[in-house]
Amino acid sequence: MSDDEDLTVTHDGDVLAVTFNRPAQHNAMTFAMYDGLYDACERADSDDRVRVMVLRGAGGKAFASGTDIAQFRDMRDGADGVAYEERITKVVNRLEDVTVPTVAAVDGYCLGGGLVLAAVCDLRVATTSARFGVPISRTLGNCLSMNSHSILVARLGPARTLDLLLRARLLDAQEAYDAGFVAQLCDDGDLAKTLAEVVTTLSSNAPLTVRASKVAVARLRRAAVPEGDDIVAMAFGSDDFHRAVQAFGTRQPTAWTGR
Repeated sequence: MSDDEDLTVTHDGDVLAVTFNRPAQHNAMTFAMYDGLYDACERADSDDRVRVMVLRGAGGKAFASGTDIAQFRDMRDGADGVAYEERITKVVNRLEDVTVPTVAAVDGYCLGGGLVLAAVCDLRVATTSARFGVPISRTLGNCLSMNSHSILVARLGPARTLDLLLRARLLDAQEAYDAGFVAQLCDDGDLAKTLAEVVTTLSSNAPLTVRASKVAVARLRRAAVPEGDDIVAMAFGSDDFHRAVQAFGTRQPTAWTGR
């Protein structure tokens, strides 16, 4: 188990399981949790007994609802936004590089940075109550990094990615399954059983074939990622973003100005 109770890491048989453990906050991610996830990836690659890595959220209401707003309150300008996204990219790419198959087990909300973490996993298993989206055009007025945009476009396609981002809408589980984003859909209450079946299949397959397939897909994605610090600095350095962060949780709508 990890030292941070907000993120627990357990090893059982072939599986290294990472649990986002802040159910009262819909498993919103702190920087310590991101760091713990990075360390768990290192652990998965250093232990030959691990054949599958699983990510899940505690509480049954959310996988992860993105980065905790408190992590944004000290940001002063666009440079801070660029540094933040570089930190997230380091963790996300490390998760993509884990040599064993990675599975996101989604029950409830999977939003923002949580969606990016689920998307960069190799497979997603979800209950019918799962909901997927990046509603930042309605909530914070920031943006994703170019790397995160690339992951969502690779998994969902450009049209669906833009629909989620521009309209701040959420995909329900059936839509996500029909889009090919969710590999296995199950009824609420059956996630553990369905996940066990998927893990059994993955752990029984040829590990070098699995690893080669993962590396090939990751290289194809990253080869097409252009520079994007300018758009990150624009959004995170804006008055809109800073006012939205301060107003978050007050239930007062933000009057967007585009500045």
